[in-house]
Amino acid sequence: LEQPGLDQAAGEAFLQEAFQILLDEGVRKGTDASEKARAGRAGSAREWCRRCGAAAVLPRAPSWGSGGPASSLHPQVCEWKEPQELRELLDLELRGAGEPPQRLLQRCRDVLRYSVRTGHPRFFNQLFSGLDHHALAGRLITETLNTSQYTYEIAPVFVLMEDVVLAKLRELLGWSAGDGIFAPGGSISNMYAMNVARFRRFPESKSQGSWALPRLALFASRESHYSIQKGAAFLGIGTDNVRLVATDERGKMLPEELEKEIERAKAEGSEPFLVCATSGTTVLGAFDPLRRVADVCRRHGLWLHVDAAWGGSALLSRKHRHLLDGIERRVPGCGSGADSVAWNPHKMLTVGLQCSAFLLRDSSVGPAPGLLQRCHGAGASYLFQPDKFYDVSYDTGDKSVQCGRRVDCLKLWLLWKAEGSAGLERRVDRAFACTRYLAQELRRREGFQLVLEPEFVNLCFWFVPPSLRGQEGARDYWARLGKVAPAIKERMVRSGSVMVSYQPHGAAVNFFRQVVTNPAVTKADLDFFLDEIERLGRDL
Repeated sequence: LEQPGLDQAAGEAFLQEAFQILLDEGVRKGTDASEKARAGRAGSAREWCRRCGAAAVLPRAPSWGSGGPASSLHPQVCEWKEPQELRELLDLELRGAGEPPQRLLQRCRDVLRYSVRTGHPRFFNQLFSGLDHHALAGRLITETLNTSQYTYEIAPVFVLMEDVVLAKLRELLGWSAGDGIFAPGGSISNMYAMNVARFRRFPESKSQGSWALPRLALFASRESHYSIQKGAAFLGIGTDNVRLVATDERGKMLPEELEKEIERAKAEGSEPFLVCATSGTTVLGAFDPLRRVADVCRRHGLWLHVDAAWGGSALLSRKHRHLLDGIERRVPGCGSGADSVAWNPHKMLTVGLQCSAFLLRDSSVGPAPGLLQRCHGAGASYLFQPDKFYDVSYDTGDKSVQCGRRVDCLKLWLLWKAEGSAGLERRVDRAFACTRYLAQELRRREGFQLVLEPEFVNLCFWFVPPSLRGQEGARDYWARLGKVAPAIKERMVRSGSVMVSYQPHGAAVNFFRQVVTNPAVTKADLDFFLDEIERLGRDL
């Protein structure tokens, strides 16, 4: 015990080499769609490292594997392996004896090599993509400090920082006051809304549980995120008590149908307590009409939560914030349009997973505990001692359902400091511009067919191969067309050239859903995307 149990010098040497691998393989190669950029960037990388006092990271020979003509010219989005082959390549078994540094460094390279490069400008598979260097620096600092966001004494910088960032997000909602917390994903943010709304309506539920409650009912559109169902199950509300409201052809909730569902629930003896509207549905990118939904909630005295996990970042754009009109609305005697909002900056703003804010319009926040703390607080005496030497109102951890909570504010704060609100607005506007360009290209190319005109940055379309063109009247046309997207997806993933999602939706057979959130994407990447779909699907 007289000596440390860690070899600090060896650990730092390992970290230095691991960071070189991370910068070279993970950041530079993982975000670069051009082979030509490699040689030209080596000098600039050396200069950056010289100025920062770091060791230069030199380009290595590409190790992209085979994938046909398209992928042989470009760094791949992924290097696909079947599970058993990948398991053997990675040697995942944990053994009794440790391994030498060089073997561990090779394992780091293997992890980077065989993982999907979500920062690549031809990764369009999820609602998150891209890599922001400032946000990444924030993530690395967060991991290095390894603290928990529950008390001021161990996270003083981040307690203050989280408060400022959440206040800025509420300001964009049009709220002058309120509360909030960073949660581990939009699904949990939606569950926070359900729990807080239930507690506000039935405060005795915290101590007495379901015994103190009538049969509850909550309402969301048929296009709502599946976390609404999961949250109802997790919180003991029950999935049978989630009333799914009809939508129009674009996937927007119909307020008149919401009213009918509320009246139906009351007639059946249920107690309505919450409506979850969606701003930016997962597949179609639909925005529910918040003003009209808020009117319904006002008439029935219901909590209005807005799941803006996907679409919330449109609030940063003067051109596009109208999509969320009504979220800030003030009605005399009943507060704002929304009582709570979920917003995921890790999506369109490229902050990095995860960064999800639960925002609450709560006028009770002040010297006394606010609604979040009253709902979730347990007052653990080993963390939240009331006789600390500083102002214990800065110990915010009792607002959370978690004890240990990672720091998610730094990466967003550092990105915002680097880009400013104006830079983030340009990032949002650029995503819309990419979608407009791609939709324009789709209309002029033979074989591409839009599912619907895009309102947001979700672009949904079919590719019709030459063998199916002109056969729209055939009895099996749609069944055959539904097999095209899965077949192309398999080919593109195996080649590693592009990655994009597909799904059926209602009566519509499988179609592609392309989403651009990566600010590094250019017209060349979008043209390549369409060319690659044509190349991979022309013989189907």
